[in-house]
Amino acid sequence: MLGYIYNNENVAIEARQLAANYKGLPLSPNDVTQYWVNYNYSELDLFYYIEYVEGLEFVLGSPVEIVLTLPDVLI
Repeated sequence: MLGYIYNNENVAIEARQLAANYKGLPLSPNDVTQYWVNYNYSELDLFYYIEYVEGLEFVLGSPVEIVLTLPDVLI
């Protein structure tokens, strides 16, 4: 997947806020939609990331390829 990798949560939160500001979100403090994108944490890879959506490059720059480690699933 394409996206943006962050080494700490504060930087991921700042990136999420930059994207929201770019889109003019939230429209009001009580609006259901507060952010354009959200960040996730990969516990196995030990980094935060935001998955790329079209137009995000205008705010956060060029996305990179993100490879996540998936846990083994026992059936």
